[in-house]
Amino acid sequence: MTQSKSHLRLRALCEGAIFIALAQVLSYLKLFELPQGGSITIEMLPIFLYCARWGFGPGMLTSFAYSILQAVLSSTYAWTWQSLIGDYLLAFTVLGFAGACSKLKGGFFIGTVVGSVARFLVHYVVGATVWAEYMPETFFGLTMTTPWFYSALYNGSFMLIDMVLVLVIGALLWKPLKKYITGEDLRGAAAAKNEG
Repeated sequence: MTQSKSHLRLRALCEGAIFIALAQVLSYLKLFELPQGGSITIEMLPIFLYCARWGFGPGMLTSFAYSILQAVLSSTYAWTWQSLIGDYLLAFTVLGFAGACSKLKGGFFIGTVVGSVARFLVHYVVGATVWAEYMPETFFGLTMTTPWFYSALYNGSFMLIDMVLVLVIGALLWKPLKKYITGEDLRGAAAAKNEG
């Protein structure tokens, strides 16, 4: 039993490193990028797949590690320490909340929505406070009267598309990879080792 747990822990760490690296690579493949940061990518997909597979604890740890990588390698638009903490360290760490849904039916899809909404909320608050002074007079053809409305539009514009892309790709992967996404292969391997 101890050997099985240590084996799974090592496997979780190794897979976490691979999924983080994949997410980082995908973060550079931008379909569109807004002028003050925020882009349309599928970088969250590997993180959400990992969270669905391993659950809340490992998911939070992996998301936090990814947030550090984002802060170090991708923080082009973090002009203040508040933005660095909010838009990078905190915003990417909360993706790990997706792991809390891993045991639910359709946990990957529910987790994707939970993690995406959590990240949006962080960007939303940071956008309305830290970035308020950069609010333009118009955005998407609408007159901006409050930074809270501007932040909702700005951050919602890319976060909603990111979430939908991850859900669509996840749906395409679901049938062929369901047992891996849900971690059924891990439970089967652990049971086989215990019997042996």
